[in-house]
Amino acid sequence: MKDLKHLIYLENLLQNANNELITQAKSEGKICVGYLCENSPEPLLNVGNAFSVRLTAPNSGSMDIATYYMTNLLCETSRAILERAVEGGFNFADCLITPDGCTMLNRGAENIELLHAMGKDNDKFFYQYMEIPMKADENGVALLKVQSENHILKPLHEVYGIDISEESIRKSVADHNEICNIIRQLGDFRKEEKPRITGYEFAVLTLATYRAPKYLLKDILNETLEEVKTREPDEKAYRARVLVVGSEGDDPEFIKLIEDTGAYVCADRYCFGSLPGRDPIILNDEEDALTQICRQYTMRAQCPRYMNMEKVYGRKQYVYDLAKEYKADGVLYQQIKFCDPWAYERTLGSAMLRDDYGMPVLSVDRPYNIKSSMGQMRTRVQAFVESLEIKKIQGGAK
Repeated sequence: MKDLKHLIYLENLLQNANNELITQAKSEGKICVGYLCENSPEPLLNVGNAFSVRLTAPNSGSMDIATYYMTNLLCETSRAILERAVEGGFNFADCLITPDGCTMLNRGAENIELLHAMGKDNDKFFYQYMEIPMKADENGVALLKVQSENHILKPLHEVYGIDISEESIRKSVADHNEICNIIRQLGDFRKEEKPRITGYEFAVLTLATYRAPKYLLKDILNETLEEVKTREPDEKAYRARVLVVGSEGDDPEFIKLIEDTGAYVCADRYCFGSLPGRDPIILNDEEDALTQICRQYTMRAQCPRYMNMEKVYGRKQYVYDLAKEYKADGVLYQQIKFCDPWAYERTLGSAMLRDDYGMPVLSVDRPYNIKSSMGQMRTRVQAFVESLEIKKIQGGAK
């Protein structure tokens, strides 16, 4: 296929935590809200004059300093982020908001605060820690609403004078939905028999919406959508279609590795993905916007943090439904090494998808920077793809 016009630009943009679009937004007087978890209600981080950036540590190398403070038994994501903060890589942010959806990321944020590793030359910089519900019901909605008021909206208003009115929140939702709709339209092309966008390209586009100010990406995304609509797909057939499920997925190189084996990553249910991360938020005029946002974040969440049985079993059904919708031949469950919530979820989910739903599953743990174990991971993925390909051939011969 013809190369996407903006792909190289976005690839380069993602090479640094502090990219040029963040610098541009800051130069325009915007307030940068750093955050660490998909359970943070994103529209609330983008109210008024604020814009959100989900912190990552691209091209991570040594984590010696972070390991000293956090031990090598905690997940590599939390350690990589702490290491990058100590290096001064996140001093562009004006605050850090951390939900306890993951205790390890929470612990990483606490160490960042104790080490004064963020907020250099910013006397207004603040840290906030949110409690996230463990059960998806109306009590959970009420908890998330209180936490969002106390740890997102009030601090932004009191410290930076951000407009947190009902009108401001609804405008933020509208802006958020505009980006979500573009991403979901791009994602729908993955359902085609001959997709006109690769899984890697889609991962880069989606990740950019988490890592850069959305309002500065809108034109790029719209132009890319129009470009893809008229794009001629490759004639070559993919060996298999794979749905990727799991924990922090902020490294498109992992998706590229999978597709380099001849597979096609047709859907994404991982942190930093579009399902359900880029589901639009539907508001009515009968209830305040904050409550509606918190309800939709609570009820649609697919994070292992939610432990009521409806959610536990519902997450597997959700993955199966996605596999059917996007015509996946198999599911790849992945987690960052030492990630506790997804370690349990991956074990249970892999067994249930395989035994109860009859889906072929590859279950792996991986380093935060996939480049550190490319060969080993490629071998495992290649073997899985070959097994899916053989199964398709055998099925076609019946």
